[in-house]
Amino acid sequence: MKKITTPLNKNIIKSLKAGDEVLLSGIIYTARDQAHKKIVELIKNNKKMPFDLNGQVIYYCGPTATPKGKVIGSCGPTTANRMDGFVEPLLKTGVIAMIGKGGRARFVKDIIRKYKAIYFIAPSGCGALLAKKVLSKKLVGFKYLGPEAIYELQVKDFPLVVAIDSKGNDIYGKKGQGARVRGQERKEKR
Repeated sequence: MKKITTPLNKNIIKSLKAGDEVLLSGIIYTARDQAHKKIVELIKNNKKMPFDLNGQVIYYCGPTATPKGKVIGSCGPTTANRMDGFVEPLLKTGVIAMIGKGGRARFVKDIIRKYKAIYFIAPSGCGALLAKKVLSKKLVGFKYLGPEAIYELQVKDFPLVVAIDSKGNDIYGKKGQGARVRGQERKEKR
């Protein structure tokens, strides 16, 4: 198990290989579908961001309501391929890592390799356990989106696995296999 701390840099990213288990500490930002759409609109229109994207880690997560006496509600990962269409503008603007669950489209692996970024997966179904790894939560953008607003989280020993490394190596197998297998499963269920 490797311990890494944000801000991540290219040397740290380069040292991680697909399948590596890591404990991440530091600052990460939550963002799901609607927040990604808003961020990309801001990028296209050259508008001010709610936070500096350069060198950041984006966690595909929409936390549940915070229970009394807790830092955050359940905060498990969202299915990453829902954000596939937004990956390139964010990586081009400086985002260095993404956290979610599940495989990514082949073109996303190519984009990750192009920008020397990384994609981690967090354990799904463990949102309550992951919440215990969050030391603080601060709203930083798009409050009107409710749970899809952007939050800055300070985490300690947040458990992750490198799913796609900076060279495009993928724990799900050959390029595009994860998406192809899911598509085949859907056809078989019909």
